[in-house]
Amino acid sequence: RYRWFELVACKMVLTLSRTYFPDGTNGKLECEGKLICLTIELPWKNNKTKVSCIPEGKYFIKKRYSKKFQWHLEVLDVQNRSLILFHPANNALQELNGCIAPVTKLSGPGLGLMSRKAFSKFKNLVYPILDQNKEVLIIIKSDSQMGT
Repeated sequence: RYRWFELVACKMVLTLSRTYFPDGTNGKLECEGKLICLTIELPWKNNKTKVSCIPEGKYFIKKRYSKKFQWHLEVLDVQNRSLILFHPANNALQELNGCIAPVTKLSGPGLGLMSRKAFSKFKNLVYPILDQNKEVLIIIKSDSQMGT
């Protein structure tokens, strides 16, 4: 989908490696092989709105503001979906509608701890890049190696 020169033009490339469970999806968010934080999402349910995590693939990220979440991040151009955000949450089934929540520790499938701390660390890494009008790409893929 993306040609090599499009990836070279990016200032930052993030990788989200996921492990899927019936009750949620757990992930590991990295930048150049370094762990940023862990993540929780809804389980995979064929990209259905509000009940599924988004499909694996490559997406760009931008800053977004709302009254509910203040400054956060939005995943752009998700097929058949809109307003897919990175925002704090500790329970995917109760707090997410398809979004991605950074967490400090995983406590079960789709469950995590200290999300605000992890989200702050993630924002502090990504915002300076976006503030320079440079692109941030996230590659979402499956990781069969990762456990809970």
